[in-house]
Amino acid sequence: MQTKNTFLRLKTQFKPLGVQKNFAFCFLIFVLLFFGCSPKFSNVALPIDDLKEFSYSGPSILEDKWWTAFNDEQLNILIDSALQSNLDLAATWQQFLASRAIVAREAGDKWPQIAASAQSAINLPEPDFVGGENTQLGLSANYELDLWGRIRSSVQAEKFRSEASLYDYRTAAISLSAEIATTWYQLIAAKKQLQITKDQISTNEDIIKLIRTRFVGGQIRAVDILRQAQLLESTKEQQIIFETNVALLENQLAVLMGKQPQINVTFETTDLPTLPELPEAGMPLELIRRRPDIQQSYAVLLAADRDMASAVRSKYPRLSVSARGQLRSNSFQNLFDNWAYTLAGNILAPLFYGGQLSAEVDRTQAIKQQRLLEYGQTTLEAFQEVENGLIQEIKHKQRVDNIGRQLELAQKSNRQLRVEFLNGFSPYLDVLIGLDAEQQLRRDYIVSQRQLILIRIALYRALAGGFETEREIDNQ
Repeated sequence: MQTKNTFLRLKTQFKPLGVQKNFAFCFLIFVLLFFGCSPKFSNVALPIDDLKEFSYSGPSILEDKWWTAFNDEQLNILIDSALQSNLDLAATWQQFLASRAIVAREAGDKWPQIAASAQSAINLPEPDFVGGENTQLGLSANYELDLWGRIRSSVQAEKFRSEASLYDYRTAAISLSAEIATTWYQLIAAKKQLQITKDQISTNEDIIKLIRTRFVGGQIRAVDILRQAQLLESTKEQQIIFETNVALLENQLAVLMGKQPQINVTFETTDLPTLPELPEAGMPLELIRRRPDIQQSYAVLLAADRDMASAVRSKYPRLSVSARGQLRSNSFQNLFDNWAYTLAGNILAPLFYGGQLSAEVDRTQAIKQQRLLEYGQTTLEAFQEVENGLIQEIKHKQRVDNIGRQLELAQKSNRQLRVEFLNGFSPYLDVLIGLDAEQQLRRDYIVSQRQLILIRIALYRALAGGFETEREIDNQ
């Protein structure tokens, strides 16, 4: 149920005095609108106390386009191309454009709604009835005065949601750049593993030829030949796995760039990059201001706060003004000789809605609290990503160095075992075990190098701020 009381309604023919009264009325409404209440923001502070510094930090400054730190021109080309052609990113941009259109639509409620109407009819003569024309032209306007800021709060909510959509786009752009870099270096590592496996197959085939010669001379057992043949087949199996990985990663890279997976992506880079120094982690508060996913969560929080403000002000009276003018005549020639207008003001004061308005306030308040807690959780997870990335890189670099030392020792050990075997001091089984371990360490070393690069990419992703894409620059 709702109550509507008309506090002013005027309908008259054209009179100068009426114009003066209407002007005074409109001026009064303007004053009320100008000095109306402006809704304030309630508590939207980060629900985390006493922000701590990160445990580790490096000396290098991280650029917005973080991938340039690898000094890999091919990677730069891939990411720049993907930011233009990736379909998911383009779809996210269209979502932002739709949110901007919603803002424009909602902002239209702040302005008068004006409509024109026209009607013309010809009454054909009938028995006992004189025919003629019936022509009408009309112009109507409706305007709600936003005395308490209800409409302004709704528009502000949509603006914050649009900002959140833009931050979604920037987050997607950062995620895409990280995914491109990850796939790119996984592909390079897979190609290096494939090449190492091919070299190992060639080495194992040469060894089989050698031990078969020694078998003829009675210097080696048949079981040693079988064991070497088994190692050769095992290495060929690894070749099949790496060939599959290379093909799948090439397909993934093509799709990320908005191309069909059947299109091979040509590249010249064959080596994994040397990592630059650890990036500067900065202060946690700087990270909050820099990361677009945190900014997106904060914008959603502000939108929820404005929704709550709008719900509160929906409980207040609404004041609206309507005006209508009409020209009417039975003939078009006399249309402008007879006209009338109506100017009315209406006030709508909610009295009893069965608790609906209060329930809506409670709902929006709960959602606002939910968004506040989600904002805090997003911030904590961002801190965790940075902290994890710093720790993982420091520890994994130690692991890479350890595997490198193991590989160096395995190479020295195998050279010594081959000499002893050729001189008859060591059984071939020791040579075979050592060769298998060395080949596995070579593959593990490439894997560990790749993983260290992926950890650095994740760290860059965690520290990265938003960067402008060509779409944003073109639409400014």
